[in-house]
Order: sequence, then C-alpha cells, then structure tokens
Amino acid sequence: MNLINEASPHFHGDSQTTKIMGAVCLALLPTLIAAIVLYGLGSAVVTLVCVATALVCEHLCCIIMKRESTAGDFSCVVTGMLLAFTLPATCPWWVAALGTAFAIVVVKMLFGGIGTNVFNPAVAGRVFIMVCLPSALSSYPDVQGKALDAITGATPLAMNAAGAEPYSYLDMLLGNHAGALGETCILTLLLGYIFLLAIKVVDGWATVPFIATVAIVTGCAGEDIIYQLLSGGLALGAFFMATDYTTTPMTPRGKIIFGIGCGLITALVRLFASAPEGVAFSILFMNMFVPLIDRYTRTQPVGGVKNALI
Repeated sequence: MNLINEASPHFHGDSQTTKIMGAVCLALLPTLIAAIVLYGLGSAVVTLVCVATALVCEHLCCIIMKRESTAGDFSCVVTGMLLAFTLPATCPWWVAALGTAFAIVVVKMLFGGIGTNVFNPAVAGRVFIMVCLPSALSSYPDVQGKALDAITGATPLAMNAAGAEPYSYLDMLLGNHAGALGETCILTLLLGYIFLLAIKVVDGWATVPFIATVAIVTGCAGEDIIYQLLSGGLALGAFFMATDYTTTPMTPRGKIIFGIGCGLITALVRLFASAPEGVAFSILFMNMFVPLIDRYTRTQPVGGVKNALI
C-alpha cells in the first residue's frame, strides 16, 4: 500500500469556476437592468461590447497560447460586466472594447489566465481608460426622467467636491442621479451581494472593513458618512471587486487587512486628492501586497516552524 503524505486540504468541494462565475453574473443582472432603465439602451450596448470583447480576446489568447479555451467559464464575462459597470452609458464602443482588451490580454492572460493574475482585470481596465482616454470618462448622462438626450450631469462625488447641493439619500440608493452603470443603484448592488453571501460564493471579511474604514475616516474628517457610502464606486468595489478570489488574500485576517487598506486609500483620495474617487486606485494598490499579506497571515501548519514561511 502506498501512503501519500501531502499537505492539507484532503477533500474537494463541488464548487466549479463556471458555477461561481455564473452566480456572479446572475448577481450583477439586477444592476444591469436598473442601468438600462435609468440610462437607456446605451447601458446594454456598453455592457454587450465589453462582454463580447472579453470572450473574443480570451479565446484568441488561448489559441495563441495553445491551451484549452477558458472563454466558457464565465470569468471573462464577469470581467466584461464589471468593467462596463465602471463606464458611463455614453462611453464610445471602441473605448469600452479597448479597455476590455487591455484587461483580458495584458492584465489577465499575459500573467497566465484565471487564478494567476496579480491585479483585478476589470479595475485595471477602468484605470487604463481613465489614464489613456480620460475624455471618455469626463461626463456622465443624467437619468432619462431628469434630462433628455442623455444630457451630462455631475456625479454625486463631483458635486460634493464642488460644494454643490447633494442628492438625497433616496436618490443615491435608487440610482436616480448621474453616474456610471454600476455606481448608481446601490439597492440592486446590495441585493446581488446578499445573494452571493447566501449561496456562500463570497464573504464579508474584506467588504465590511473596506466600507467601515471609509465611514470612519470620512466621518472623522467631518464628511456626511451616509453620502460617502452611497456615492461613487464604493458599493461596486466592496461587494464585487474586493471579493475576487485571485487578487485578494486567502485568509480572513489577510482579507481584513486588505479591506482596511482599500478603505483607507479610498477615503484619503476622496478627502485630499484632486480626483473625487479612489476605489479603483485603492484596489489596484492593495492587489500588489496580496502575496505579502498571504505570506504573513496564512495558517501555521501543525508541527511547522516559523522559518518555513520564508
């Protein structure tokens, strides 16, 4: 009899990438519907372009890399949807396609594909567009009921930074204001997150510290805490990006550190930087430290020595 002595765990669950990513897509669907209702069919076009580009780019990369295609596991669909949710409904289709291609080809596939990328592809795609094509993100359409012909309006954070009269909490909760597709209707984002929590696809170890840190820091600075929590990309980032399996720490302690770091950077950017929002930059910055966080927070094996972590 051959005795195999290997490190734990020694059991397999029934979770599969396709099932997990499919559940995330389902959780994002209510927000997509809300965006279409709020901003019109332009929301659907931007999302479709991002998803289609992600599928094509990942499939072509797999062909070039001579490996089995992973385009059907829905991970690239999630990336496409999340990136689309950071863009306005009026974003030119070629800008959305270019940002998605960068996210999939450069950020994901050049690092080896799903499970090996260092940075969150959707967030990196957003920052790529923000840096290289800022004009595409310079204006956002107001809701159809308030402004015809997609007249651009200021986002809540931009209004807050300019000292203008803020939106009401109810408008913020329901997405009744100008903004990106997934940065508006907080209610649908929350419902999607609760769904993922219920089926145990995600947890709150990073999300809760992320949101709590933003609340504490902005509150100490004299800002309206509720307004800060309901505005910008905080909900989208905390619910669906800070819970990414690959680019966030593996242990609960590590996730707490990651969430606090994201929240602190987000709050500091909102308070002191020229840009009104900092969620994307905070997540990318903390992504760099995930290997280090994992190294010093992973569980010590029974009988192991501390030097084994080196």
